[in-house]
Amino acid sequence: MEGSLSFLEQLCLKSFVDAGHQVKLYHYGPLQNVPDGIELASADEILPRTDFLTHQRTGSPALHSDLFRYKMLEKSENTIWADTDAYCMKAFKTSNGHFYGWESDKHINGGVLGLPADSETLRALLEYTEDEFAIPSWYGEEYVRELEEARDAGNPVHASEQPWGVWGPHAVTHFLHQTGEAKYALPQEGLYPFTFKDRRMMLKRNFDVAPYVTENTYSIHLYGRRMRARLVEKEGGAPNNKSLLGKLLIKHDIDPAKAPLPMPRAAQKLAENGPIPASDRIGRGQKNLTDLADRFGSDKGSTKHRYTELYQMLFLPFRERDINFLEMGLLIGGPEHGIDKDRKTEDLPSIRMWLEYFAKAKIHGLDVSDFSWFEHERFKFFRCDMDSRANIAEASGAMPSMDIVIDDASHASHHQQNAFLELFPRLKSGGLYVVEDLRWQPKMMEKSGITKTADMFQGYQVDGVFTHNDPDVQDQFNALRKDISGCFVFQAGFNKKKRDQVAVIHKR
Repeated sequence: MEGSLSFLEQLCLKSFVDAGHQVKLYHYGPLQNVPDGIELASADEILPRTDFLTHQRTGSPALHSDLFRYKMLEKSENTIWADTDAYCMKAFKTSNGHFYGWESDKHINGGVLGLPADSETLRALLEYTEDEFAIPSWYGEEYVRELEEARDAGNPVHASEQPWGVWGPHAVTHFLHQTGEAKYALPQEGLYPFTFKDRRMMLKRNFDVAPYVTENTYSIHLYGRRMRARLVEKEGGAPNNKSLLGKLLIKHDIDPAKAPLPMPRAAQKLAENGPIPASDRIGRGQKNLTDLADRFGSDKGSTKHRYTELYQMLFLPFRERDINFLEMGLLIGGPEHGIDKDRKTEDLPSIRMWLEYFAKAKIHGLDVSDFSWFEHERFKFFRCDMDSRANIAEASGAMPSMDIVIDDASHASHHQQNAFLELFPRLKSGGLYVVEDLRWQPKMMEKSGITKTADMFQGYQVDGVFTHNDPDVQDQFNALRKDISGCFVFQAGFNKKKRDQVAVIHKR
C-alpha cells in the first residue's frame, strides 16, 4: 500500500484500533491520511516489491497480496492478517491461532486470516506459491488437463493468467480442507455477513442489518474495489448517513470529505467524455420521477434500475389526475432476502416518491411486512402474503379499481403470476400494469420448474399467446388477452445487450 488513504481504509483501520488491537500497516511507499494509533512498517521486510505480481485480466494486485500475507504469517507470532476493507466489529479472539471464516457455502476467504506457525495449511500455501506456474487441482480434472497440455507443449500458464483467486480464497479453501483445518473456520456471519451480491445493502438507507450482523460477527467485509466504485459512481462519493456504512463513519469520526475516494479510471473517463451525472438534471423541466427517486433513496432511480426514466414518459399524463395507484413491495430486504416478514420497517421511499409525484392520487401499498405505521391522508396500506392467491383476492377486493399497478414485491414467478391474474382484471380501461425485476427470482421462494414470468410475456410479444407449464395458469392468462392493448418488455438499463427486466402491459 502507498499513497493517500481514503475514508474507507481509514474507517477499517480505525475500527481495529478502537476495538483495542495493536495495528501494523505495511506499505511500500509514502502514505497520507493514516489514522492515529497505527504502526507503520516497511512491506519490503516481508516481501520485496520486485517482480510485483498482478492478475492479468483484472490488473488486481491480489496475487502479490496473497503471497505477502502467507509470508507475513510465517514470520510473525500471534498475528492475524486483515485486508484494509475489513471492518472490525469486535476484538478478534482465537485460542489456537486459527482465525478465518466462510464467505459462502463454497469458499473460505483469506481477507481475514490467522494461521499458527505450525499450521499445515500455511506450509502448503507457502510451498504451492513458490511455483508461479503451479497447476491448481481445485478447478477440476478438465482444467488440470488443459494446463498440463500447455506445460508439455512448452507454454506453461502463469498464475496471473489463471482464474482470479487461484492463490487466494480458492487455494486457502483447498488446503484447509486437505489438512482438515477447515473445521476451525467461523460461520459466514463471523467475518463475511454480507455476501458479494448483498454488498449494496450496506449502502441502503435505514436498512435493518440485524439479520446479517449478529453478536457472533467479528468483522464485516466491505468488498473494497467494488464498494469504492459504487460509492463514486452511484452514491456521489460517500454513503448516506442513514446507511450502515454512513453510521460507521459517524461512529468512528471519519469525515469522507477529508479523505475522498479516488475516481476509478472508467468513472473518470465517463465524467470527462460520457453522460452527465443525474444531479446536473435536477430541477430542470417538469417534476421528474428520477429526481424524486434519488432524493428519497428508491432503487428505481438513477442509482440502480433507472425504471423512473421509463415511468416519467408513461406516467406524466396521469400526474395531475385523481387516479388510484397501487405498488406491491414497499421496501427492499424482506423475506425474498431471507429476512423475517415481521421485520421492523422504518422507511417507505417509493411511496413517499409517488405521493409527491402524483399530487392528487390515492396511493395504495401492499406488502407482506407491516407498514401500517405510515400515515398520510392519500395513502392506504394492505398487508398481504403474495404466496396466497386468496390473500391477494381479498386485498384487491377491498381496493378501488386501479389506474396504475406496479409489482415490485418478492419477484418469485408464481407470486408475480398470482398478482397479475387477480389484479389485471381490476385495472381500469387505459390503465398500466408493470412488473419489475423479471430476471431476479429469490432462490428460497422460487418454485422449481415453473415458467418464468419474463418468458411468458416475451412469448406473448412474439406469438400473441401465453405459454405456461401449468395448463390451468396458461388458460387463465390467455383468457385475459382480449383486454390487453399492448405489452412491452424492456431490458435491464434499457440496453439491448442485457436481459429483459421490466414489463409494461396496457389495458384496452
